[in-house]
Amino acid sequence: MSARARPPLPRLEDFPVKAVDTIRYGDTDKLGHVNNAVFSTFLETGRTRVLLDAGRPIAPAGAGFVIARLVLDYIAEMHWPGQVEIGTGVTAIGRSSVTMRQALFQNGACTATAETVIVLFDMAHRRPLPLPEASRALLGELLPRTGS
Repeated sequence: MSARARPPLPRLEDFPVKAVDTIRYGDTDKLGHVNNAVFSTFLETGRTRVLLDAGRPIAPAGAGFVIARLVLDYIAEMHWPGQVEIGTGVTAIGRSSVTMRQALFQNGACTATAETVIVLFDMAHRRPLPLPEASRALLGELLPRTGS
């Protein structure tokens, strides 16, 4: 069997949006490293930076984003005490969905990568909503740049 080549690990500077979170003692498990479930919480910190902390709302009133898919690849352990840096970018914008590429870093080393699909959701009717043009424009600023 041949080993499948792993793509190069991302660097924090590869991402348009960056966030920092503190690793708490309670984030660790009896193995002495950050518990796998907490990795998802750190990814949420990065998505929140994009969706809520931008000083400009991405979701219209009465709507919010829900996770439709989360693929998380663990690369290395993280340990307490310390901080985690989160890189987030947008890779695709659909009719009602947004695909985000994310990575976690501790002490400059990539510890996890993730792809998350979120869907704009009508809170009152509990159904997906098409992304408004204003939301598309804001999210489009986070798409990778191609060419010069």
